[in-house]
Amino acid sequence: MAQYKDSSLSEYSNLLSERIPAPGGGSAAALVGACGASLIGMVAKYSIGRGKPDKIEKRLKAIDQKAERIRVRMLELVDLDAEAYMTVVRARKGSAKDQQRAAKHARAVPEELAKLCKDAVDLLDDLAEHGNPHLVSDVEAALDMVFAAYNSAMRFSHL
Repeated sequence: MAQYKDSSLSEYSNLLSERIPAPGGGSAAALVGACGASLIGMVAKYSIGRGKPDKIEKRLKAIDQKAERIRVRMLELVDLDAEAYMTVVRARKGSAKDQQRAAKHARAVPEELAKLCKDAVDLLDDLAEHGNPHLVSDVEAALDMVFAAYNSAMRFSHL
């Protein structure tokens, strides 16, 4: 079982650049999405405790908690995508039924990533409205990263 999520950025980047089947684009998309979710959490943390009404504070705390769950799962998908693709590679030597089963299993990872990206985007409206105004560019960067992960996931979910 691959453990890319526990690799250093340098190690992962080096592996990603090699002529090996995995990690590849799906795994990298999950990592980009996790970076976006990380930024959402960071902005939420910097926005809590700045004198907002209790109702807003609770929403900001909920955003932070949801962003953390999304981030953790996206990091798991970094590895799961690579593992699923290696199943596809191994199935190429098997029957058509084995190949179809492996492809269906592999598509589940980017489909989950796409759903997590949508969940992350849903957190951004409140954060843009009530978050720390000095961190608007971080919210925008998070949105860019989550969109990039979503777009890549949609490409891989159709393979």
